Amino acid sequence: MPKLKSKSGAKKRFKITGTGKVLYAQAGKRHGMIKRTNKQIRNLRGTNVLFKSDGDNIIKYFLPNG
Repeated sequence: MPKLKSKSGAKKRFKITGTGKVLYAQAGKRHGMIKRTNKQIRNLRGTNVLFKSDGDNIIKYFLPNG
């Protein structure tokens, strides 16, 4: 049997914590900041944790060795 490979796109977008949760960078901060309010920009800082079911799917299908 061939080895399972992780999706290289998912490697760049997600990080798995020590407890098995999946972190992702928030969308909406690449460009067009002038049209967003300061509150929106402030709230989009940093990373978030995916919902458990979504995180489980990411680990199962995209980051099996993760």
